[in-house]
Amino acid sequence: MSPEPNVRDAEVAAFREAVLNKLEYAVGKDAAHAFDHDWFMAIALATRDKMAERWMNHTRYIYKQERKRVYYLSLEFLIGRLMFDSLSNLGIMEIAREALKGLNVDLDNIRTLEPDAALGNGGLGRLAACFMESMSTLGIAGHGYGIRYEHGLFRQAIVDGWQQEQTENWLDFGNPWEFERPEVIYQIGFGGSVQPVLDVTGNPVLDASGETRQVWHAGETVRAIAYDTPVVGWRGKAVNTLRLWRARAVEDLHLERFNAGDHVGAVAEVVRAESISRVLYPNDSTEAGQELRLRQEYFFVSASLQDLLRRHKNMGYTINSLPEHAAIQMNDTHPSIAVAELMRILIDLYDVEWDEAWRITVGTLAYTNHTLLPEALETWSVGLMERMLPRHMQIIYMINAQHIDDVRLKHKDDPDLFGLLRAVSLIEEENGRRVRMGNLAFIGSHSINGVSALHTQLMRKTVFAQLHKLYPDRINNKTNGITFRRWLFQSNPKLTAMLVKELGEQVLDNHETALLKLEPLADKPSFQKEFAAQRLHSKQALAAIIQDRMGITLNPEAMFDVQVKRIHEYKRQLLNLFHTVALYQAMRADPSTNWVPRVKIFAGKAAASYHSAKLIIKLANDIARTVNNDPTLRGRLKVVFIPNYNVSLAESIIPAADLSEQISTAGLEASGTSNMKFGLNGALTIGTLDGANVEMSEQVGLEHMFIFGMTAQEVEARKHAGEFNAHNDIASSARLNDVLQAIRGGVFSPDDPYRYVGLIEQLISYDRFFVCADFESYWAAQARVEARWHDAKEWWRSAVLNTARMGWFSSDRTIREYANEIWKALD
Repeated sequence: MSPEPNVRDAEVAAFREAVLNKLEYAVGKDAAHAFDHDWFMAIALATRDKMAERWMNHTRYIYKQERKRVYYLSLEFLIGRLMFDSLSNLGIMEIAREALKGLNVDLDNIRTLEPDAALGNGGLGRLAACFMESMSTLGIAGHGYGIRYEHGLFRQAIVDGWQQEQTENWLDFGNPWEFERPEVIYQIGFGGSVQPVLDVTGNPVLDASGETRQVWHAGETVRAIAYDTPVVGWRGKAVNTLRLWRARAVEDLHLERFNAGDHVGAVAEVVRAESISRVLYPNDSTEAGQELRLRQEYFFVSASLQDLLRRHKNMGYTINSLPEHAAIQMNDTHPSIAVAELMRILIDLYDVEWDEAWRITVGTLAYTNHTLLPEALETWSVGLMERMLPRHMQIIYMINAQHIDDVRLKHKDDPDLFGLLRAVSLIEEENGRRVRMGNLAFIGSHSINGVSALHTQLMRKTVFAQLHKLYPDRINNKTNGITFRRWLFQSNPKLTAMLVKELGEQVLDNHETALLKLEPLADKPSFQKEFAAQRLHSKQALAAIIQDRMGITLNPEAMFDVQVKRIHEYKRQLLNLFHTVALYQAMRADPSTNWVPRVKIFAGKAAASYHSAKLIIKLANDIARTVNNDPTLRGRLKVVFIPNYNVSLAESIIPAADLSEQISTAGLEASGTSNMKFGLNGALTIGTLDGANVEMSEQVGLEHMFIFGMTAQEVEARKHAGEFNAHNDIASSARLNDVLQAIRGGVFSPDDPYRYVGLIEQLISYDRFFVCADFESYWAAQARVEARWHDAKEWWRSAVLNTARMGWFSSDRTIREYANEIWKALD
C-alpha cells in the first residue's frame, strides 16, 4: 500500500535529505562534484541506517523474548547486490527512486555500480542467502556464519575460448553494508601438540569423565574478526545478522625482523594468516591447497561456535541447556568439523562429562546434505588432521571408538558385521587413512536432511545406506526453495506488476497460495499476449547486455534456450552441446525446414583445477564461433557463452529464458534451485526426473514440462551392471555418431584438430554420466519443444501455468519446515 500523499512527500524529502547528509558527512563530497560511485555509497549508507534501526529493535525483541536462536553455518553466502534487495524489502523502493530523481540521480544506473559480493560459487551459496532472507521474513532469530572472502572465488574471463581465472576485487571500494566489529575477536589455533594436564606432584588431573585431562598447545594462532551485515526480511518486519569472519595474524608485523632488514619475513605470518579469508575454494589439487581448505573450514567453525556460546552464556543459560536455546544447521559437509570442535570446547573448556557433551552436541547440531557423489563428501587425510588439529583428531578417534563399539554390540549377529563396521566408521582405511566428514556430520547430528524428495530417498539407499539402518529416524527431507522477493519481484518487475494488477497486492505477501489464482488466466488470449510481451522485453534487455559485452547480435524473437550453472560433467552441459551440434548439422542439411529460431545460452564457472569442465567451456566457445559465423544458417541458430556468471547476471538471464535446461544425470542432482527460478518466471523446463524436477513435475504437471532420459533407478541399474561403455548407444544413433565424429575430427577446432580427441574417446569408453545413453531421448524432447513453440497458444498457456504453480517452491515454505520440524524455533 502506498502512503497518503502528504506522508509520502515527507518520506521522499526525508530520504533525499538522508542521502545528502551521507554524501557530505560519510563520503565527503558535495552534490555538485559527486561521482556516480559517491552517490552509490551515500544511497547505500542511508538505506543501511533504515535497516539498522529495525535491526536494533529486532535484536532487542529477541533478547527480551528469549527466542531460540538458529545458527546457519555455511562456507558460502552468495548474496549478490544488496541495494535493491534492501530497498524493496524495506518497502521504500519508489520513495528512494523519487527522492533521487529530484537530485537528477538515476537509481537504476547507480544500481549497476554495486559489485556482487564474491562470497559464493553456485546453488549452495545462493540457497544460504535465500534462507537468511526467509528467516528474517518469518521472524526467526537467525544468524548466518561464514567467511568474509577478500577475493571470493574468481572473476571468470574467456580468452580465446578458454576460462581464465582472474582476481575478484569486490572490496576495492569498501562494503557499505557491513559493520566491522573490532571488539569481537576470537583466537583460533592450529597445529602444536596435546599434552596431559599434571598437578604439582606430577599426577594426572582428571576431567569430568574421570579421564586424564588433555590440553591443546596450539603451534599457531590466528585472530578471527567479525563483520556484520544486516539481512532485512519482507516489509522490514525483522532484520537478522550475517556475521562473516576475517582472518588476521596475532601480530601485524614482526618488528624485530623488519628492523633487521628481513622485510618480507617480517610479514610472512601475516600473509599465512590472512590467506585463510583471501579466496573461496582455493585449488586443492596440491597438499598446500588441501591444508588451506581445512584451515578455512576450522577457522570459521571455531570462531562461530565460540561466538554463539559466548552469547548463550551471557544470556545466563547453563551450557547443558544449549539444545533448548540454540539450533546449529551445517550447510553441507564443510562445517562438519563443528562436531569435534563443539565436543572439544565442552570437554576441555567447560569441563563437561563426555556423555553429556555428546548429548549436547547431537541435540544442537543438524546437517544438510547436498550431494550423492561419494567423492564430493569431504574426507581429510589422517596425517593432515593430526598435524593441523591434533586434539580434534583425538576426539574423532574417541567418537569413532564408542560408535564402533555400540554398532558391534547392537549388531553382533549381522552376518556382514565387518562390512557394516567398515561402512559406518569415521575412518576410511582404503587408499590411505582418511576422516569421513560426512559420516562425522551424520552421527554428530540429530537431524540429517536431503534437499528434494528423490535426493532424500537416494541418501537412504546410497551414500548413507548403512548409517540410515543404524539411525532410521534421522534422515528427513526439506525440499529447497527460493526467495520470490529476489527472483520475481526484483528480477522481473514487469511480470510482478502484471501479477499485482490481476491478483492484487496479496500476491506480494502470500505468494505461496495467491499465485494459484493465476491459473484461470492461462487460457485468456489477452493475458497470454501480455505475458509474452513482458518476456520479449526481458529478452531485449538481455540481448542488449550480450551485444554490449560480447558484440554478438541476437534475435529477441528467437527461443532463448538457457543452461546456466556451475560447469560439471554430471550437470551435462556436454549433452546440450551435442544437441547444439546436431541441430546445426540438421539445419545445414535441410535449410527448407521450418526450424524454430533458437539462441543457446550458456554460463557458469569451472573449478580452477577441473580440467574436463574447462575443456567443455572451450568446446562451447568453439561451437559458438563456428555456428555464429556460418551464413547458411541465416541467423536461425546462435550460441553464446556469457563470461563471469553471478547473481546480477542471473537476474537478467532468468526472466528472459523461454526454455530452462535441467538435464543432469538422474539421481545425481540433489535438488537444483535454478529450475525453480526459471519456472517461477514462466520458462518451460526440459529435464530429467532428477532432484526437485520431480516435485516440479508434480506441482506444475508433466504436460507442461519436457521430461526425458533414464530414471534414477535405470541409471543405477546400468551402473550396477557396469554398462559405461557407449559403443552401443552410439551405434544405435547415427545422429549422435555424426556429432561425435565432427567434434573429434576438428570441425569446431580447425586451429587444433586433435583438441577434443581425448574428450570424445574417454566418453566412448567410459560414459560415466550417460550422456550418450540419453542423447536420443533428449533429441526427441527437444523436438517436442519445437512443436510446442510453433503452437504459441499452448506454449504461453504452459508458461503461465508454470508461474501459477510454483508457489510451493518458496524458501519461506522450506524454512518454515526447518523451523517447525528440526529447529523448533517458531512460536
